[in-house]
Amino acid sequence: MKLYNYFRSSCSYRVRIALALKGLAYEYVVVHLVKDGGEQHLPAFLQKNPMAQVPVLEVDGLCLSQSVAILEYLDERYPEPPLLPKDLVARARVRAAVEAVNAGIQPLQNLSLMNEIKKMGGDGHAFAKAANERGLVALEEMATAHGGERLVGDETSLADVCLVPQMYSARRFGVDLAPFPRLVAIDAALTAHPAFAAAHPDRQPDAPTA
Repeated sequence: MKLYNYFRSSCSYRVRIALALKGLAYEYVVVHLVKDGGEQHLPAFLQKNPMAQVPVLEVDGLCLSQSVAILEYLDERYPEPPLLPKDLVARARVRAAVEAVNAGIQPLQNLSLMNEIKKMGGDGHAFAKAANERGLVALEEMATAHGGERLVGDETSLADVCLVPQMYSARRFGVDLAPFPRLVAIDAALTAHPAFAAAHPDRQPDAPTA
């Protein structure tokens, strides 16, 4: 099993967490998103993912792209521990939280989008920060309404796998997290878990050493 990823990519971070939670060994393959214009644009990588995005998981003779698709594949292929609740309503709430991050926040902080905003004379960083703030407001409400020890209920789920990388990104963009006490508490508990800690960007082989 190979994971093509970049240490700071929040989508890659999600997959690293899931692999660690399920105790799956893999080869870490670096795809530097900035060096020489971005290694994701090289022909060899485009054959694996024509969208020129990380992560890509090579497993069972397949090249799987898009982090949520990878997460659901892993949960179905390697069902222990489960990352989707058995309860139908709880499962829908987990998926809603996942999409709040995956569709409502992360794409708006994407490096390529920020670069395009900059080309048009805008402030890509400020745009990404505002997107994080709006999204975290919604996630805080979800956690308050349906959370317990975790974002949805008390068991670790795909919602948490997506939350932790997003909180990391929010800090990178300078978001004030004081208005989000539930998210901060859940994030603190999760990042102390060995699987989440092992997946942290700072602990990856391509993370800067200084």
